[in-house]
Amino acid sequence: MTRRARLSGGAIALAGFIVLELLFLILYRFADLEAHVIATIAIGLGGGIVYFIVLYGLEHSPGDSRGNRTALWIILISATLFRLTLLPLAPTLSDDPHRYHWDGDIQLAGYNPYIASPDTLALGAHVTPLGHALPAHDMPNVYPPLAEMVFKMAARYLPGTIAFKLPFFFADLLAVFLLAGCLRSSTNRNFRLAIYAWNPLVIIEFAGTGHSDALALAALLAALLIIRSRIGVSTILLAAAALLKVFPATLFPLWLRRAGWPQTRISWAAGIGSAALAGICFWPYRAALAQIPATLAYFSAHWQDNNASLFSVLRVFSGNADWAAGIGEGIVAGLALWAAARRLEPERAAYLIFGAILMLTPNAYPWYFTWIIPFLCFFPNPAWLLLTVLQFLSYSVLIRYRILGEWHWSPLMIWLEYAPFYAWLGWELFRVNRKKERATTEVSEN
Repeated sequence: MTRRARLSGGAIALAGFIVLELLFLILYRFADLEAHVIATIAIGLGGGIVYFIVLYGLEHSPGDSRGNRTALWIILISATLFRLTLLPLAPTLSDDPHRYHWDGDIQLAGYNPYIASPDTLALGAHVTPLGHALPAHDMPNVYPPLAEMVFKMAARYLPGTIAFKLPFFFADLLAVFLLAGCLRSSTNRNFRLAIYAWNPLVIIEFAGTGHSDALALAALLAALLIIRSRIGVSTILLAAAALLKVFPATLFPLWLRRAGWPQTRISWAAGIGSAALAGICFWPYRAALAQIPATLAYFSAHWQDNNASLFSVLRVFSGNADWAAGIGEGIVAGLALWAAARRLEPERAAYLIFGAILMLTPNAYPWYFTWIIPFLCFFPNPAWLLLTVLQFLSYSVLIRYRILGEWHWSPLMIWLEYAPFYAWLGWELFRVNRKKERATTEVSEN
């Protein structure tokens, strides 16, 4: 690689870092992002524009396909600084981290978070520092058990609001470096790594707000990193990811099939080890096993149509929310079984399955879209990248919520989020099919 090529990639990364860091510093100065939600949305969208420009520059930078180490180090150091800039922010864009904290606190007092709810337990703060009620205050939690264990440990050893975010902050940083390892032999490595490392939604949701999804993503990426060399350990890491957030459970059939199930010993050992880990994590909460199905049914019935896209369409055509949810679950389950039967490459399977979940889920909160971003590093898709940035529009729900206390999603904003995505996705599919038709025609003519 020539010195000029190294300077080109490094200059693009450095310029992008300066602009994005200035935008994140503005968010830091806001402190309460809910109080400045319109400006926060504008900065998120503006940061998205800078992000796209940097990605384009890195993708087309001379020498990037051969590995520009100067640009790589700038990307990694900048990704760390971006996150450190927003770490001191208290969670204001979402109340979920406050529920994590409440769940941790009541466990320290000896209560079971799968039985107790804020409405039934007179313990701890029942409102957030902004005066909002804790999310799902009328029901016990629905977070998986390993996540609850992390909440308990964080409440014990990191009780401060900002300190409580540290496990999620470090998990997100770990995800960046795990992706760097996964992509080490890829072409355009710097471009691909920056897709996750510099994504504004990822940085704001994990470092700024402190969502626990970062823990599960880190465990899943660790499982991906070693799946081809240590399938048994990888399967147990996948189980850990599913015990932190339920999404990775859809990949379990594929992992077992790639381990050779049911013919090989390693596949049985991996399955039994994963079941044992699940048993260990559920054991402290075993008193609630009979209640958990009712809690999940209550959640499914009362938490719907939050920033959803295809679920809302299915609900209109079916006339029934249960039918709409069932169709979506059936599609995702079918896709997971198809991926397992074909022994699909795990990165592609995760990309397809998580993409389907996000399109079909009844609740599509903006931080859910962080799940697709690591897999866009392997399969860069402009439509999905655009959607991750347009998710900042969904925070318009906080405008009415702050003023009137009403949680109401704007149909206009939902259209502005999803219409460009589906239009672009449809155009890409049309172009791919046209290319295939032309190739088939040329072969037949020859």
